[in-house]
Amino acid sequence: MNVFNKVALQGMKKSRTRTIVTVIGVILSVTLITGVTTFGISLMNYLAKGEAQKYGGWHVKFENVNSSFASKQASNDKVASVATFKNIGYAKLKGVKTTNKPYLFIAGYSKKNFNALPPILMVMGRMPQNSREIVVPGKVMTKGGVKVQLGDKFTIDVGSRMKVNKSLGQHDPYISGKETLVPKVKRTYTVVGISQMPTFDEDSAPGYTAITTADAADTMDDLSLFVTLKNPREVHTYAKSTAEGHAYTLNNEVLRFMALSNDPGDKVFNAFLYSVGGIVVVIIMIGSIFLIYNSFNISLNERTHQFGILSSVGATAKQLRRSVLFEGICIGAIGIPIGVLVGIASTKLVMVVVAKQFSNIFFVGVPFTVMVSVPAILAAVVISMITILISADIPARKAANMPVMECIRQTNEVKLEAKEVKTSKLAQRIYGFEGVLALKNFKRNKKRYRSIVLSLVLSVVLFISTSAMVADLKQTTAGAKEINGYDIGFGSDDMKDSEMLQLYNKLKTTNGVYESSYQVVMNYSCAVKGSDFSDAYKKSVSSHSLDKTVNLSTIIQFLDDSTYLNIVKRLGLPKKEYIGPNAKLISVAKVDSDHDNQKNVHQLPDMFKSSSMNFTIAPEINGKPEIRQGRNVSITFVSTMVMPDIPPSVRVSLKKPSKLSLIAPYSLKEKFNTSNISADINAKGMTFLSKNPSQSAAKMEEAIKGAKIKDIYTLINSKKIFEENKNEIFIVDVFSYTFIIMISLIAVANVFNTISTNIKLRRRELAMLRSVGMSDRDFKKMMNFECVFYGMKALLLGLPLSIIFSWLVHKVMSGDSTHFVLPWSSIGISVFGVLFIVFITMMYSISKIKKENIIDALRDDMD
Repeated sequence: MNVFNKVALQGMKKSRTRTIVTVIGVILSVTLITGVTTFGISLMNYLAKGEAQKYGGWHVKFENVNSSFASKQASNDKVASVATFKNIGYAKLKGVKTTNKPYLFIAGYSKKNFNALPPILMVMGRMPQNSREIVVPGKVMTKGGVKVQLGDKFTIDVGSRMKVNKSLGQHDPYISGKETLVPKVKRTYTVVGISQMPTFDEDSAPGYTAITTADAADTMDDLSLFVTLKNPREVHTYAKSTAEGHAYTLNNEVLRFMALSNDPGDKVFNAFLYSVGGIVVVIIMIGSIFLIYNSFNISLNERTHQFGILSSVGATAKQLRRSVLFEGICIGAIGIPIGVLVGIASTKLVMVVVAKQFSNIFFVGVPFTVMVSVPAILAAVVISMITILISADIPARKAANMPVMECIRQTNEVKLEAKEVKTSKLAQRIYGFEGVLALKNFKRNKKRYRSIVLSLVLSVVLFISTSAMVADLKQTTAGAKEINGYDIGFGSDDMKDSEMLQLYNKLKTTNGVYESSYQVVMNYSCAVKGSDFSDAYKKSVSSHSLDKTVNLSTIIQFLDDSTYLNIVKRLGLPKKEYIGPNAKLISVAKVDSDHDNQKNVHQLPDMFKSSSMNFTIAPEINGKPEIRQGRNVSITFVSTMVMPDIPPSVRVSLKKPSKLSLIAPYSLKEKFNTSNISADINAKGMTFLSKNPSQSAAKMEEAIKGAKIKDIYTLINSKKIFEENKNEIFIVDVFSYTFIIMISLIAVANVFNTISTNIKLRRRELAMLRSVGMSDRDFKKMMNFECVFYGMKALLLGLPLSIIFSWLVHKVMSGDSTHFVLPWSSIGISVFGVLFIVFITMMYSISKIKKENIIDALRDDMD
């Protein structure tokens, strides 16, 4: 070891407190960087495994291949496994409404390949057991408009899509007028299940994929091949090099979380993910660089005289720089390994805490475990070492290039004239002698003063901007799920009223259910004169069309009579006016806007001038109002309730937003609808409140299966969604507050290191003041003034900067998807924390100095 390195080690031993604080800062920094990278890799691995469980672990799907191509890929060294199904062919869908998807595509699964192929998610029914049974995707009904029920039998002509002499597959979009369907065989199928769309289907595919069991006697050699690679990172080169002209599809659902998807939406997702990770790492690096830089800068201030002597005997600038960088490497050698180990351990601890919540929200049965990635750890080590070397090199260059005599005489720190430390008489009257001494100290040594203020400013900016980032994440999480006003909801648009009422009478007696409602929601149009609208509504829409009669899109919720009468009773309305053939309807018609979303219903302005009015209501059929079938009805507008929640609808895409919502007793439904004229159904179903929603939902599922419902339906446990939402917020809270605590510790270490060392550098000055008779009380008063000056200056600079940075972080992360909210609580904590940390640190440092002998402190030349 050369003499310069020995001198560096002696300096570290002499200033043990500063060295320890710097090492702690490095450990915290490395812990955070390791934690961020390790957690990021672990989360991506967990999500990839979960998506593989849900959509299948395959990486590439090849369309319309023969058995020889499939065998060739099965023997490829890069391939882990393959699975196939037979492309039996296409059949025309009668009455289908989707012009770009007019076919049913029949896929033949072999019994041995059922488990190897991507999973089919069933909505109702079961998987086929022979080649005469079939499972049809629910979108045939919800999008295609073709009514299919369990047990239906149909005979279809199955064939190939042809364009001239070219056979077309699922990868080739439908070309109207330029392709023909050539029938090859007639098949009869029985519908035994309704499924979700298979995950391997592209949106542009011309056929809805239906699943049957392949007939062993079928000799067709037209297959869909699913390939799983040993190394997914080779997916793009593998697919291009082995396709041999065949169309292929990548499993972007899984590849997205490996950053391998070529889908534009996934690229945006990855860009967002990496931008958040980048912001976090940059925040950590800024805090760490400032902490370590201050530490080395102060170290060099202590060793300036020593550097001057070394330079005078022939030490070069390069040797002095290497001495400082050696000190940085020593600190890194101690701090980085500890930081990596602590980072991995703390990440594992945090993941154990949130593992259950992840399982409840995302994938059941997929373990959320720590994945230690060697490249990620190396990246953390490299980033940390770069941070240390940058922090050490900046002050090292400055010290090495300083003139020799200036270093020996130590005239570089204080270069000013008397007038530069002059203070006004007003300041002396306000602050007194002790306050003036504190002000003079700032003016006398601006570098140290700025160093402390900048440390405090950085601490404030880091804490508040990090809190703002966390608030944005929580806002996004809280708004991610919409919670209904019921615990359990059942919806089925195609069920007959008689069947649904029969089912409702059974489900409402389920154990745990204490309140229930049945409703049919239908689309209407309401003719309203412009003069009937309130001024507040006219102002909110700013439309000239309100000067004449306008047709408002309207929905009527026909509630079962019992539920409707309970509402009438709660509102204190006369029962006889709201039941019977001429019953009045009820509505909550308010002017709502983005600015009013925090108000209660009764605080919002009314939509109409009067609280009770007569209007003409006409049914909407196929989206158009039948004006000739309009009926005059009386509507009462109330402010002391909110409209009942609409039950879940299977046909979400067909829902139409309404300007006016009305409720009516179910017994009035026949008055508004006849056998010839019936309004479009918006939703149909039932809602339930339960003491134990999960248990009740499970019992209802059993009852529905027992009733052998053939129509497609949906059963939603809203309470479960609410619990998932709580779990998401809990996860965000755990990671957010862990990050805030770690960043705060770095900031506190930074402030402590800077202030304590600066006070230590003033030992002779403070000893001189005590030697000429300054009492402990006056000395304490002077230091309190310094605390206040440091704190106020830091807050005046830090608070505006932190608000600006918070807004920038918000724009990068959320854009316009959430509102920017000032983190007032964090601002308050920062104000208190800055003053408290400065006071405690200065008192600690001064208590150490007070214990020293005044004569020894005056003799100390700080070398």
